[in-house]
Amino acid sequence: MIEVHLYGKLRRFAESRDPRSASIVRAAWETGDTVGDVAARIGIPAAELGSNLFVDGQYAALDSPVPDGARLGLFPHDMQLLYKWYYRPKPAEDAKSES
Repeated sequence: MIEVHLYGKLRRFAESRDPRSASIVRAAWETGDTVGDVAARIGIPAAELGSNLFVDGQYAALDSPVPDGARLGLFPHDMQLLYKWYYRPKPAEDAKSES
């Protein structure tokens, strides 16, 4: 199971849209899942996603692998990191070698 935390206008894809509570979607994990796969499966168009994507607290990209039990943090394109050039997404090759 994957826990997807949604922020900003992406909160509309969660059942709870109360701004005082977390907007979380739980999605089934599938072998070979990437951040983009999970987002698409819960109905979020790739065009609405920003470059601020996180897997278990690590800066990620759409093609970053997602392990079973992961926590994703997804931000829309209008909520970008001010200093995002200081962070690089973890490449898929590095993530696989840690498994």
